[in-house]
Amino acid sequence: MTETINIPAADGYPLGGYQWRHPQTGGSPRPLAIINPATAVRCRYYLRFAEYLHAHGWDVVIYDYRGIGESRRGSLRHFQADWIDWGEHDFEGVLQYAAHSFPGQAVDVIGHSVGGFVIGLAPTARRVRRIFTMGAQFGYWRDYRLEKRRGMFLKWHVLMPFLAVLLGHVPAKRLGWMEDTPKGVALDWARMTPRFEDCVRRGALTAEGLPQAAELVRNFETISAPILALGIEDDPYGTEAALDRLLRYYSASPRRHLRIDPQDLGLGMVGHFAFFHERFRDTLWPYALEWLRHASIPEGSPGRLKTMPSDC
Repeated sequence: MTETINIPAADGYPLGGYQWRHPQTGGSPRPLAIINPATAVRCRYYLRFAEYLHAHGWDVVIYDYRGIGESRRGSLRHFQADWIDWGEHDFEGVLQYAAHSFPGQAVDVIGHSVGGFVIGLAPTARRVRRIFTMGAQFGYWRDYRLEKRRGMFLKWHVLMPFLAVLLGHVPAKRLGWMEDTPKGVALDWARMTPRFEDCVRRGALTAEGLPQAAELVRNFETISAPILALGIEDDPYGTEAALDRLLRYYSASPRRHLRIDPQDLGLGMVGHFAFFHERFRDTLWPYALEWLRHASIPEGSPGRLKTMPSDC
């Protein structure tokens, strides 16, 4: 049964979401799966995938980042939130909730798009057992698919920041793009450079007086969970270059990057979002299931696999 939940972020901000929990038994603790959404995508989008994981033995938690969906509290016009908040406070709060509400259970994480990036921003993400990402990157425009790059640049790196500055947020829902988006998140995306630490919170310092961006990079290096990064060849955001760029930050993790052409599986268009549609339950979802269960890939899988071993 689906339960509505409220989770305090690490800084106390109230987050909304849902969970699926199996009855307590005397056997070994079940693993817990946490799903990190893409930018401005409501957690409800992942309901069917969450139910799939639950049916295969996981307890599951999904949630919305602050300012989005179940975690929106009124107008976004003067709401302060950026990608760092979503990782350092929101995902971190969910990890703390998991430790308290699911004690002794291994934690696996599924990150969609920016959801794979915010994992590395959470101070206790080193506790995660396994990570599966879909199209995970941080929006550097030169990594976009070449034939789509011009239009995507104009939309996400010109129009979006213009609206964010003009209106104090991005009214994306009215434009048919996605959920309304906090100004700070929109500007993070729009200003992204080849290295995220060169553009997010420039000039900000930690309590010890050190550059915050450098501290964030070091946090990625504390994570040793094996990662499978799935890239779909018709995804204009999650190109090979984009996924590799993010994976390089997880230097202590054994990393595998699997590229799949939908035609090799007899599928139509998948792109950046459709992986989580139920129509791919029997074709694409088993990749996540096998990785989270055994840190392996289904035998006989098509596609091209790249291995990036941990640097430790």
